[in-house]
Amino acid sequence: MHKTFIYITLFSLLLSSCGKDQDPFLIQKHNIGNLTDSTQIKDLKSIFENDSVANYIGKDEFTRNINTIEIFDKDGTSLLSISPQIRADSTSVVNSVRILDSRYKTEKGISIMSSFKDIQNAYEISKIDNLINSIVVSVKEINASFTIDKKELPSNLRFDRSISIEASQIPDNAKVKYFFIHWN
Repeated sequence: MHKTFIYITLFSLLLSSCGKDQDPFLIQKHNIGNLTDSTQIKDLKSIFENDSVANYIGKDEFTRNINTIEIFDKDGTSLLSISPQIRADSTSVVNSVRILDSRYKTEKGISIMSSFKDIQNAYEISKIDNLINSIVVSVKEINASFTIDKKELPSNLRFDRSISIEASQIPDNAKVKYFFIHWN
């Protein structure tokens, strides 16, 4: 009886460990493939072991403490640009990730190739910020922000930063310029 229990337990553990592998290009609220909101910078090389991890540590006077880490695939294609919470600290966790490759998609199919209409149909827009040359569309559900160039907007919305831009004023075919995931 005792051996049967041990065999059943071992078999159960074996079955549970044979689960589906994580899609390396799936964007979710707390992870992008195997990269999670609790990943430390020192672990990036093991997560992206088949890719190239390039650190950029600049001088403070020009970079304003920016320390981005670029991830390239084996063919040299840019995949991600990662910013840590604390500059030059290998134990710091990831703060934000800029999606650079169209293979990265949310569960609802949103990528850097998406239009504003795609985003609006898939998610609830949390906020729209009016900046100098762009607008930033935030989606709290997935901790994402999408930058859209103001050139994509009607001319009456391009030059006045004081106006509040509503989702209904953004053309459906406005393309995403930048796609970020934020983990604070």
